[in-house]
Order: sequence, then structure tokens, then C-alpha cells
Amino acid sequence: MPEAAEYSIREHLRDDRPITIRALRPDDRAEMLAAIGQTSMQSLQRRFFVPKKGFSEQEMAFFLNIDFDNHVALIAEINEDGHPVIAGSGRYILVRPGQAEIAFLVVDAYQGQGIGTILMRHLAILARDAGLKELVAEVLPENTAMLKLFRKFGFRPDAKGSPQVVHLTLQLP
Repeated sequence: MPEAAEYSIREHLRDDRPITIRALRPDDRAEMLAAIGQTSMQSLQRRFFVPKKGFSEQEMAFFLNIDFDNHVALIAEINEDGHPVIAGSGRYILVRPGQAEIAFLVVDAYQGQGIGTILMRHLAILARDAGLKELVAEVLPENTAMLKLFRKFGFRPDAKGSPQVVHLTLQLP
């Protein structure tokens, strides 16, 4: 999906600061590592379900080498002291035809400012444009902010739910 690979749009946070939502590029590696370095262990565990201190080269390649067909990734970039920094990222990955799993990570210092909502809105647009019919997500029960975000967009708990992980599904129009 060539248009997804070139995706870039300007938005505003709740406090009216401008933010750019754009396609992740392989040359974003240093900025992604910096963002991960500023993210707490708790936030990383909520995203990856296990304690994470770092990522292997194989994991980094997976997260950075995006084909924008089966794997679409956007970043939220904000200006800090005249330099763009990655404040968050979101992605969806096809798990079967017509269905993709969606996930987000927002750097702790930027949580609660609407970045997850903005990323969700733009990923949903790209998913619909790609012809997807369903988005799914897995969230730890204690990640109340992410559960609230998904519910706001119409995600519903899936019957596969368990005490350890909440499975959510959104039917796309």
C-alpha cells in the first residue's frame, strides 16, 4: 500500500501542541531506540506482556522494516527544543486475510495527551483503506488507559478473554 508508506499528517495534542503522525521509516532506528529508552519498564511490559530491557537485532529489524502491506506502522513525532522526537508509535499486523492485530506504545512523558487516540484514528483509516474488516487487540487487564481507548473506538471484548489478557475486536465498516 504505497500511500501508507508515505503517510504523514499534522495533528494537535490536547494542549494544542502540534504533532506529526507519519509512516515509520528504517532510518528512524536511533529515534525509536531513544523513545524506548525513555519508556518505563511498566509501559514496556504493558505493551509486550513481559519485562523488556532491550531488543535483539532480529526484533529491531521486525519493528523497523515495514512492508506497509502486511505490517503498517506509524509514529507520533513532536518537536522538543527544535528537534523532532518520537513520542509514540502504533502498528497493525495482518494475522489472517481481512484481520489485523493492532498495538501502541506511548513514551511515559507523553501519556495522557491524546497520542494513542490520534494514532488509533489514523491506523483505522489506513486499515479501512487497505480493505481490512476487523482489528483485534490484546491488552493486559491492568492497562486501563488502553482498554478505555479501545472501548472509545468501539472495540468489544472477545469470547477468548482470559484473566491474564483481554482480547478485543473491532469490526470495520
